[in-house]
Amino acid sequence: MLAAVVTGLAVFAPAADAQVGTGPWVSDSPGYSEQEQERGCGDISGLTFKLTCSTGSGDQRAERRYTTYSGGTHQFEGSFKITSMGGSRISLKQTFRDGSSAGPFFLLAVEKGGRLYAVHGGETIATGATVGTSVRVNTINQVGSTHKVYINGSQKDSVSSPSGSYYDKFGSYRTASGKGPITVEWSGIRFWHK
Repeated sequence: MLAAVVTGLAVFAPAADAQVGTGPWVSDSPGYSEQEQERGCGDISGLTFKLTCSTGSGDQRAERRYTTYSGGTHQFEGSFKITSMGGSRISLKQTFRDGSSAGPFFLLAVEKGGRLYAVHGGETIATGATVGTSVRVNTINQVGSTHKVYINGSQKDSVSSPSGSYYDKFGSYRTASGKGPITVEWSGIRFWHK
């Protein structure tokens, strides 16, 4: 009888363990918006994000924007799979600054052929993000210290993170030098803080 009770507790105990980084982590459920993030030829259906045109100009985006946070350490996790890609240089995951310093802070983008790169600076983060391949992305932003990027559980990038307010976005967004079309399916979206 005791074994059954203990087993039942183990099954229903909430797990807050993040995929990467040292804890302890506390699970988050931040709110998000989509309506203002669907622009141009962008289309959102659940966790599928499309740019349906090959336009190389204008504001082409389909994204989720999550609630702003300030201070502390915050982790995002999500997996994406590109199901079709006729374009190139599309941002998939962003960490944005909010408030008086509002603007893009870190943008992870993909080129045709599967290279993942940081939009600001252009350095390669990883390769292999080809059509049909699932890729897990984790970002850990220790506000006022570091912003780290992990691809499939391995750290690939680390930059200084200024103090201030931030929020996470993901989906598909045409960079200044990019164009669609692209269809990206996201899954396994989770957040933590400590």
